[in-house]
Amino acid sequence: MALAGRTAVWWARLRSPRPAAPRCLPPWLPAACERPYSSRGKEKVDMSTYPVESIRNFSIIAHVDHGKSTLADRLLEITGTIAKTDRNKQVLDKLQVERERGITVKAQSASLFYSHEGVNYLLNLIDTPGHVDFSYEVSRSLSACQGVILVVDANEGIQAQTVANFYLAFEAQLAIIPVINKIDLKNADPERVEKQIEKLFDIPIEECVRISAKQGINVEKVLQKVIEKIPPPQCNTADPLKALVFDSTFDHYRGVIANIALFGGEIQKGHKIVSAHTKKRYEVNEVGILTPNEQPTHKLYAGQVGYVIAGMKDVTEAQIGDTLFLYKQPVEPLPGFKSVKPMVFAGMYPVDQTEYNNLKSALERLTLNDSSVTVHRDSSLALGAGWRLGFLGLLHMEVFNQRLEQEYNMSVILTAPTVPYKAVLSSPKLIKEYGEAEITIINPAQFPDKLSVSEYLEPTVLGTIVTPHEYIGKIIVLCQDRRAVQKDMLYIDEHRVMLKYLFPLNEIVVDFYDALKSLSSGYASFDYEDAGYQAADLIKMDILLNGNPVEELATIIHSDKAYAHGKFLCERLKDAIPRQLFEIAIQAAIGKKIIARETLKAYRKNVVAKCYGGDITRRMKLLKRQAEGKKLMRKIGNVEVPRDAFIRVLKRQTEK
Repeated sequence: MALAGRTAVWWARLRSPRPAAPRCLPPWLPAACERPYSSRGKEKVDMSTYPVESIRNFSIIAHVDHGKSTLADRLLEITGTIAKTDRNKQVLDKLQVERERGITVKAQSASLFYSHEGVNYLLNLIDTPGHVDFSYEVSRSLSACQGVILVVDANEGIQAQTVANFYLAFEAQLAIIPVINKIDLKNADPERVEKQIEKLFDIPIEECVRISAKQGINVEKVLQKVIEKIPPPQCNTADPLKALVFDSTFDHYRGVIANIALFGGEIQKGHKIVSAHTKKRYEVNEVGILTPNEQPTHKLYAGQVGYVIAGMKDVTEAQIGDTLFLYKQPVEPLPGFKSVKPMVFAGMYPVDQTEYNNLKSALERLTLNDSSVTVHRDSSLALGAGWRLGFLGLLHMEVFNQRLEQEYNMSVILTAPTVPYKAVLSSPKLIKEYGEAEITIINPAQFPDKLSVSEYLEPTVLGTIVTPHEYIGKIIVLCQDRRAVQKDMLYIDEHRVMLKYLFPLNEIVVDFYDALKSLSSGYASFDYEDAGYQAADLIKMDILLNGNPVEELATIIHSDKAYAHGKFLCERLKDAIPRQLFEIAIQAAIGKKIIARETLKAYRKNVVAKCYGGDITRRMKLLKRQAEGKKLMRKIGNVEVPRDAFIRVLKRQTEK
């Protein structure tokens, strides 16, 4: 009897549901990621209950660190999209590099459901980056929106990127809601910031919303303003399908996941769709919205923003800016996006040439997610086969390199950044050879001789600096040292000044931002936009080792900076090249003229060690014979620069 009772208890325990084991998550993983990654088994949302009139598509734009991601977290909590916990920090920043650096790199979208005055609204939010290097992400995000929330820090006020982002939204004719964040800080001065907004952007003070995203103060009012001020999208479900691909990612199992904004019609699983760019046909496997994780839906309708998986297996098939439409229902393709112009170029090579194909695959997948990077095949005698990559700025280059390491486990050699120059040819022979009178020079090896060129051109940018007025003197001296020309100077209020300068791009590409922050104790902000090309006195500087030019070390530089840069390169080479049995002359030359020199002394055997006293002529004879041998060795000896020495000289010097 006792045995039967124990058996019954054992069966009861076996049938009862066991508590789930606690999951150990890394500290950088957002709270939202605790939900299962796979979209299978989730209840599908019915999107037909949200007509076009109750849809609002908007972005959050601001300068770096003014609280965009924190505001996005609060909006997600208020609408019930994510659970309210203390771990909700940068929920939409999903990349490891974003969490490590504390900045937004990729624009991320999320769909929010919110009820206002008895009406259910669908709010599609896009959180955008704040740094100038990622302004392409911002302009792409604005194409899928009808309005923006412009966030300004109540402590710091309007900064350079605030101005740039405002004009991006203004030119796109979007509704703008000014929000003053961080009003809970001790030094916050919202009244001053309101006056700045009214003076610079001509937005009335009463339209500004004062909030604290961290504390959640007054955030609900932002949602109400979004519904009242931002118009619904102008589109119709009855029209044929017209969807804009504004972002895409690659999944190893499901292929390309395209983020789309619908400008007409509807899309569902099983539909046959065609890409306007590749003309290829696909069958839709899954559609859904991002909340912020993937949430499958039965359909997506006009005016809505979501994702589509359609069996695109090749990374080149999902072009950002492409238009998708139904098979046998062609539509006029959407204008897409203006192709971005790279500002900084750098060579990228695998550390080991056997990793070339793996790096090629990683580059293709990463450039699908970051379409602003341009890739061209390149090769170097010293570093082997590789690529010449074009970036929007130095931070963009660093983040791209970091993502390659973290997401694809690839170690690469990245050379020092350069900018694209132009030359106007005067030689008819060269014009015929190139097929045009104006050529772009990315590699110094392509630099044409001065006799066959009427003028050289260098890229320029219009820089905007916003700084407290006490640092103006130091900043003006810094700008003049970088060959900049002042264009404008405007007092935003009694404490802050906005300066506009025309800079040669080469002068700001490496360390200008660091120098500016150092001079202004971190208070100045900097933003720039492309300003075309201007004539410049450019020269090609060669590096010679014992009179032989080293092609990989040639650089294009302005004549004013040639001596300092030549001396710096010679000093670095002296430290990098191993000593030989003969003396090595390291020289920087412009044409036939030597402008800098360092000498690497030879290893020298003590040939007089065996002479203990005796006549001085015996000593001198031995030393003379050694000198003649060294001279002969120098004539016939070849200086082989090892690969690691090239890497040390060519790669970007982070400690400079």
